[in-house]
Amino acid sequence: MTSPGQRFRDLIAAPGILVMPGVFDGFSARLVEKLGFKAAAVSGAGLSEAILGWADHGIMGYEENLRASGALAACTSIPLQADGDTGYGNAVNVYFTVQGFERAGLAGLMIEDQVWPKRCGHLAGKEVISAEEGVEKIRAAAEARRDPAFVIKARTDATAIFGVKEAIRRLNLYAEAGADLLFADALLSAEDIATVARNVSKPLSVNMGFGIRSRPTTPLLTARQLEDVGVATVSYPRLLTSAAIQGMKNALAALAQQMDTGTIVERDDLLVSFGELNELMGIGQIKEIERRFLTPVERERKYGT
Repeated sequence: MTSPGQRFRDLIAAPGILVMPGVFDGFSARLVEKLGFKAAAVSGAGLSEAILGWADHGIMGYEENLRASGALAACTSIPLQADGDTGYGNAVNVYFTVQGFERAGLAGLMIEDQVWPKRCGHLAGKEVISAEEGVEKIRAAAEARRDPAFVIKARTDATAIFGVKEAIRRLNLYAEAGADLLFADALLSAEDIATVARNVSKPLSVNMGFGIRSRPTTPLLTARQLEDVGVATVSYPRLLTSAAIQGMKNALAALAQQMDTGTIVERDDLLVSFGELNELMGIGQIKEIERRFLTPVERERKYGT
């Protein structure tokens, strides 16, 4: 059986752009797989916001990220790329960070060149380390992996500070150091994306928002448009977190209306059924394990005849 890293690497190299929704919990990870997506990106921002309740501002640490990302890798069969932030220290820390995420079953890990504490790439106030230090971090990441197919994704946030040329220079240095996939965050135009794609030596990844209200600094392009300018993979890191919040707002508004009116109103449009929820979360597999391993006495006690 091929490793998660090899399956991820094969998808990156396959014809056509690889679309990776951002996942952040068991619901989103299982749903992305069920709906036919071939890979997904674990959203570091999504984990920080959903698990800790704090913005993507360097609040979440290594252990919290690793534990959550490993749990998602364990509940889905598609390859997942994790977000390793800055690697939680210098190149030595990056070395052990990569090994931790690889052992946890992830297919790849993104390492960025921001100064810690990092922040969402679309927020003001970013700082980056030197390109030389960034190179050593990526070199450590590449050497740390035990499976040579485990994908190292190098991210630079230099565009907002030094411009596109410096972002391209850094990405090519990171590629020489061993990165397999490259990402320049917060590019400001479609032409910038095309320019970076033309001038880097390894496959390029891009992050996209979704919808006018959620638009970040990077302009919205379709996956087909990105493919046409040479982008290899596209992630939608905030699509599902934003959709989940909107769905919860709609459901809570309906609950508040019921409380105000004292009238029960069924709103099937706001909710999946109890059966669908359990089916998505693997109840069938659990029942099959019970069928195989519970004694007849246990089964009868639980379920009757």
